[in-house]
Amino acid sequence: MHELTTFPDGLRVISEKIDSVRSVAVGIFVGVGARDERPTEAGVTHLIEHLVFKGSARYDQMEIARVSDRLGSELNAFTTRESTVFHVRVLDEHLPLALDVMCDMAAKPLFEDEALESEREVVLEEIAMIEDDPSDLVHDVAARCVFGQHELGRPVIGSADTVRGLTNAGIAEYHASRYGAGNVVVAAAGNIEHDAFCELVAERLELGAATRAVRVSPPGVAGRRLFLARDTEQYHVCLSAPGLRRDDERRFAMALLDHVLGGAASSRLVQEIREQRGMAYSVYSYTSNYDDAGQVGIYVGTRGENVGECVEIARAQVADLGSGGLTADELERAKESVKGRMLLALESTSSRMSRLGRAVLSGSEILSLDDVAARVDAVTHDEITLLAAELLAPERFSAAGIGPDADRFRAAVGGDVELLEAVV
Repeated sequence: MHELTTFPDGLRVISEKIDSVRSVAVGIFVGVGARDERPTEAGVTHLIEHLVFKGSARYDQMEIARVSDRLGSELNAFTTRESTVFHVRVLDEHLPLALDVMCDMAAKPLFEDEALESEREVVLEEIAMIEDDPSDLVHDVAARCVFGQHELGRPVIGSADTVRGLTNAGIAEYHASRYGAGNVVVAAAGNIEHDAFCELVAERLELGAATRAVRVSPPGVAGRRLFLARDTEQYHVCLSAPGLRRDDERRFAMALLDHVLGGAASSRLVQEIREQRGMAYSVYSYTSNYDDAGQVGIYVGTRGENVGECVEIARAQVADLGSGGLTADELERAKESVKGRMLLALESTSSRMSRLGRAVLSGSEILSLDDVAARVDAVTHDEITLLAAELLAPERFSAAGIGPDADRFRAAVGGDVELLEAVV
């Protein structure tokens, strides 16, 4: 059972005690992500995530690395479109030291000029790496299809031009305004007592007031076709459409629909495209959920001669699910698999910590394991059919592609195609 405490300054601390383990997973969740950036500062949130590891008020870069090694578990971080998260999993006896380092990094990074220049180069290499991986890059093109010029349509990492333009003064100002107490959640799961954990956090985490970005909901965009020409052996294609927001009651039906369509080894797309026809090594469906929007999509990487047929198979499977073609066996297998994945994941202290932190940060409900299983079991055939007919309607889909020939992509997806020179 979890316990939640809100400090007078707005900082929230949540924990869940698990008696059967000797470890503690702890995370600092900050409610700032790529969607909170102005166009000229795109990538600043991700760059800050890097820079906090270069030194803080009480720990320099080498000391942070040495403490991470000493803890026996890598201290790490990641940035999404709506949040930044610092996390680690340690033995319970190492929690005070781990928390001390994490809090100092998150609240008091130094942002020194030399560190900025070296880490800027690291991020530019990361951007170049993504540019060289079309199976990754095409998802940024797909986000632009669905969300257009809205912040959710921009890559989390920013662009080379915007990252080069970021200054230490601007970065420090951005950090000071966003990393405030009312915009932060500290979460833990494992062998931990809540009151003692709150004391540790209060002693170590010194934050000012937060200025939250005003988030504007994205407009609904449908039917776009974007293509980025690259000299690749395969065509990388995403068919995508607006999806569900994070707190939508239909999210459990969506999880089952995704499993049946392309989210598992036995799913329709994997069986039809990969196993039976051998036309792709990688093919899957996916979903993304945000505070006020979402995205559903299908990805396939295939040779040029197979692009049209793969697209037609995907469209046929989507149409069949929307017209009631889901079988009783598919529904039963999906329910057992989705429940199994969710429940097995929650045997991990890291997964439980992450679940708590994300829920409090976004204001979502925290369901018990029994409630999760019950919600999944309660989904009906008709609910999935209605959801498929609504979300996966042909007119809602956009198409994103990367490959050597726009004409082949155009022939596969139909309609007018906008040619891109870059994702941003």
